[in-house]
Amino acid sequence: MKAMTIGADGAFEWKEVGEPRLGGDFDVLLEVKACALNRADVMQRAGAYAPPPEWPEWPGLECAGVVIEAPAGGRFKPGDAVCALLGGGGYAERVAVPEGMCMPMPKGFSFEQAAGVPEVYATAYLNLKIVGELQRGETFFINGGEGGLGIACIQLAKHVFGAKVVAQVASDENGEFCKGVGADVVCNRFKDDLVEILSGNPPNVAIDPVGGPLMGRCIATMPYRGRWISLASMAGNETTLDVNLLWRKNLRVIGSTLRSRTSAEKAQILSGLVRDVWPAFESGLFAPFVHKVLPITEAAEAHRMMVAGENRGKIVMTA
Repeated sequence: MKAMTIGADGAFEWKEVGEPRLGGDFDVLLEVKACALNRADVMQRAGAYAPPPEWPEWPGLECAGVVIEAPAGGRFKPGDAVCALLGGGGYAERVAVPEGMCMPMPKGFSFEQAAGVPEVYATAYLNLKIVGELQRGETFFINGGEGGLGIACIQLAKHVFGAKVVAQVASDENGEFCKGVGADVVCNRFKDDLVEILSGNPPNVAIDPVGGPLMGRCIATMPYRGRWISLASMAGNETTLDVNLLWRKNLRVIGSTLRSRTSAEKAQILSGLVRDVWPAFESGLFAPFVHKVLPITEAAEAHRMMVAGENRGKIVMTA
């Protein structure tokens, strides 16, 4: 089969590789119809985010496709349309996956839409419900509302968990877009004062893939028992925080990742995702927003778009 491998210089090459092998936990073989980009793919291409050892060396954390082989008596059978959360390997024609990391494709979804579900919606669900324990009527803040993860967080926080949503975005146009998705308050990172906006809308829960120097001042705006969840540090690795606030307000600053969790943990997260979010998908309440669909042979262009911040929602590639 072919896969989109990464050379020593970071260049992509669509080339022949070995077929995926079933065995152990990897008991479902998928024909990949579409895969979606994530920021972790860009990091992996730069040599900063290696896949877990049991997964392929090429990128791809989520895909949608058709089951080729599956365990007899299991949840899926050959021919089923599914979407899957991966530790890597989605940029390929086929991939082997643990059954627990596969989900039935939501009714009415295309492969391109379904490919944009597993990673970002599982990350959003994990951190909103399990890590952040977001409650109805609380205020939620997402730093970077216009990306795939940001949109998923806004949709779930607003329409599933019943929260007020504050989103930071990169332009006024993106702010209007996020309001259409469900955000109540938006902040233009280049024009508005984020600390002032959060002071007026203190977030009970925040999901932050940006970090950087401003993070400590933003945490200081949180109310009693606030939960600030750090996913990445695109704006820098250091900030200044008055640690007295942690015990005075009973605040929690939490580091969280999805990729490093075990397959069993991920299976539990995905089970909850299907239970709590699939009804909203299938009723048409909301859906993943696909910014652009490209052939997988144009992976370099897809990565350029993500690095440049041109996308609203998911960039998807078809195999």
